[in-house]
Amino acid sequence: MITRKTMTCALVAFVAAAALTGCADASNATPHQTTFPFSGGTLDVRAHETPTDLVAADRKDIKVTLWFDVKGTNPSSSWSLDGKTLNLRADCSGWADCSARFRVEVPREVKVLRDGRKTDLRGTHSAGAPSTGAK
Repeated sequence: MITRKTMTCALVAFVAAAALTGCADASNATPHQTTFPFSGGTLDVRAHETPTDLVAADRKDIKVTLWFDVKGTNPSSSWSLDGKTLNLRADCSGWADCSARFRVEVPREVKVLRDGRKTDLRGTHSAGAPSTGAK
């Protein structure tokens, strides 16, 4: 005999499985962009485990592009510049699968740190889709 509790559990499992159908893929996501004025000599980029391409560019400000795809619920993303620290976050919680990638274009003369450690900027300035660069 099927009880109400069994039916409820089955329904919850079905809804959760439906929410995760297909995998999230940042390369297919619509890009979102912002810029920050910046006049410092050093920038520390903190991406909190999200893959991030750092690119030297002919610009005076910092340009951040986010590609973020979520299959499920509870996505959250943010970007903020506090002094010389650029904080980037993109994640999801609960029954969800998410994929994110940031691209940060920085003036060529700025020294860039990744999570407080020296890094080399790579790539070239372009408006293309997210690359497959390292975290």
